[in-house]
Amino acid sequence: MSQLEPIVAPAVEAAGYRLVRLRLIGGKTKTLQIMAERPDGRMDVEDCARLSRALSEFLDREDPLEGEYVLEVSSPGIDRPLTRLTDFSRWSGHEAKLELAAPDATGRKRFRGLLLGLDGNDVVVDVEGQRLRFPFHSIAEARLVLTDRLIQEDLKARKHSAETAAKAVTN
Repeated sequence: MSQLEPIVAPAVEAAGYRLVRLRLIGGKTKTLQIMAERPDGRMDVEDCARLSRALSEFLDREDPLEGEYVLEVSSPGIDRPLTRLTDFSRWSGHEAKLELAAPDATGRKRFRGLLLGLDGNDVVVDVEGQRLRFPFHSIAEARLVLTDRLIQEDLKARKHSAETAAKAVTN
């Protein structure tokens, strides 16, 4: 976990969003990457701009980073990273890629399979017909795989969100 996360996450939440991932990328000019979403899981360009303005004001005021940096705000996208324990149950039934921090007993670090959810704090995945369990803390990186099913589910959710917004406007 980044040292900045406990500082930035409350500001993201105060703006009405949920922090998905925070990364500080070094180099000549640092880049602070903030990936966020609305509570309903959506995030469009207007949301990114709104959150970017709110965070810019917060970061200018609090000044938690030394030196100059560029703020980059984005949505998680359809093939989103899985960063919280709850992400693995929420996206159960979808294909994912996982990379472990260290090789498992067989010497493998990378896996691709169907998310089966959680068993306590263990992530359960079907990899080539074999049910595997990984402690959440052992997963260095994980993300959904872009599949037709995932795209269809995203389109359905967008349509539902648009219909709900249209109903709110007409009422």
